[in-house]
Amino acid sequence: MRAPLIAALILPLALLASQVAARQEEQASETSTRTLYLGLIGQARADGKPRAALAYLDDFERQHPDDREARILRVNCLLDLNQIDGARQALARIPADDRSAGALAVRGHVFTAQGQWGDAAQAYAAAQAASPADPFIANAHGYAQLRAGAGVQAVETLRRALDLVPDGAPANAVVRNNLALALTATGRSAEAAALLSRIRDTTERSRVQQELGREALRIAQAGGGIVPMAQ
Repeated sequence: MRAPLIAALILPLALLASQVAARQEEQASETSTRTLYLGLIGQARADGKPRAALAYLDDFERQHPDDREARILRVNCLLDLNQIDGARQALARIPADDRSAGALAVRGHVFTAQGQWGDAAQAYAAAQAASPADPFIANAHGYAQLRAGAGVQAVETLRRALDLVPDGAPANAVVRNNLALALTATGRSAEAAALLSRIRDTTERSRVQQELGREALRIAQAGGGIVPMAQ
């Protein structure tokens, strides 16, 4: 006599299982599409094509209008194009209480673009606290400290960034050069020279020294208190 009841229960359970499976498949598809789009956007930026990245973002945000990572990427793309006002407007779409490393770092990027070095250093410090092992944030933080006049702190921050970047990685040279600049700014030119001596190609080393010398002079003229590197 219980068979009809059991059969009645089995049918809804089977339907529920089918609905759950369909939803899981839909979510997997959405995740795959999101990953694909964000990958395309990141690659376009890496290739120096920020306008293409913005086009992908426009398409992506029609499907995912509240995606936090997409909002952060939009600010970065606009900064790539030196559209500072647009970047500020895009930044306003990121909630002020978003304390993720990405949101905090992009605030620092906007301050940097406006030459507000003290505010940039504070934003990067918060981002670094949220993601202590990120060498890119540490590098940005150190450079902002340097431009804000905190050369001693900048040296330590940039040393940390350099330790976090694998040897041979493209970012390694960027961090190394910023550290050499900070060392020079704090009167430690011998340490700066020793750091640059790691560049084995003498022609390349000379080129880097000249570029850093020009950068140091530019910062000094802007009031950063930097002593130009000896040529």
